[in-house]
Amino acid sequence: MTSETAAPDPKKLTQKVVLLATMMTGAHVAIMVVLGMRLGLYKALAGAGPVTPEDLARATGLNERWLREWLRGQAAAGIIDYAEGAFELSPEVALLLADEDQLSYLGGNFLPLPQRAAMVDRLMEAFRIGIGYSFDDRGADAAVTTEGLFRNWYRQVLVPTALPMLDGIVARLTAGGLVADVGCGSGLALVELARAFPKSRFHGYDTSKHALERAAANRDAAGLTNIDFHDPTAEPLPSDASVDLVTTFDCLHDMTHPEIAVAAIRTAIKPDGFWLIADINGAPTFEEQIGNATTPLLYAMSVLSCMSSSLSAPGGAGLGTLGLPEPAMRALVESHGFTRFRRLDLPHPINAFYEVRP
Repeated sequence: MTSETAAPDPKKLTQKVVLLATMMTGAHVAIMVVLGMRLGLYKALAGAGPVTPEDLARATGLNERWLREWLRGQAAAGIIDYAEGAFELSPEVALLLADEDQLSYLGGNFLPLPQRAAMVDRLMEAFRIGIGYSFDDRGADAAVTTEGLFRNWYRQVLVPTALPMLDGIVARLTAGGLVADVGCGSGLALVELARAFPKSRFHGYDTSKHALERAAANRDAAGLTNIDFHDPTAEPLPSDASVDLVTTFDCLHDMTHPEIAVAAIRTAIKPDGFWLIADINGAPTFEEQIGNATTPLLYAMSVLSCMSSSLSAPGGAGLGTLGLPEPAMRALVESHGFTRFRRLDLPHPINAFYEVRP
């Protein structure tokens, strides 16, 4: 059976050409942003005022001709300002790409791009067989670039703002409590917590060997002795209801079997314990989500990273980046015996935060 193909609408065709050209431009400029970050160019430009390519070459020791081409592209993209033969990084862009300590810093979102793009061949196979690739399949550098995504939130928000929202937990940890960070990654959250509450004991759990190696290095660099890290496949969470606080930061939707993690958390946590969750702030339905400006990015990230991780083993849940909106999260935790669920008023561009209790 055949059907006639409708003739293309010239106006719509032009619109789609512009759309795809814009996406192609953005993809290539994003690679230039990564290059600029790796070479330290934004840091070199920050606060330097108007500079010529020759000035930047002298300051960085890099080749002037290559810098000139990069600067011109950045100016054409509107990232770097240009006037009368000189280039200048505005204070606003410096906050976004040069100052790693700012909550507004976006550099951490660019640095993983080469690793993700390098997995395209692996993704083609995933589309054929249904099995994705794990976090560790992306290589050891993935642990380094991923930790930058939440680092400043851990340093500036977790202890002074987020924890006090859990009634009584600060006093409990000050006196000495037990904390488990499930999906701990590179351990940066535990470093901040262990530094703030030296009388408490902290345990991080992750199945990524690269992340656990990075976590141990971060702990040792901080000189902390009250943190231990574990692979839960060999050293599971305690099952004796002894943990005062459990945290899961932006990881449940990445897991092959999040229900197993939730069940383990339920047996680990004290009857009066707390569970602090951060996960992607998605809409309950695709129809509600599609109009959000970040939605295309989040679905691309899902294919490149989150859903691939969740499908990295046979029978994986395959939730994807947007797979645990608030109603689904509530249903997941309540199905394993948690009875109290509260969304916390913590502003964030991507994530929602929840307090869960037995």
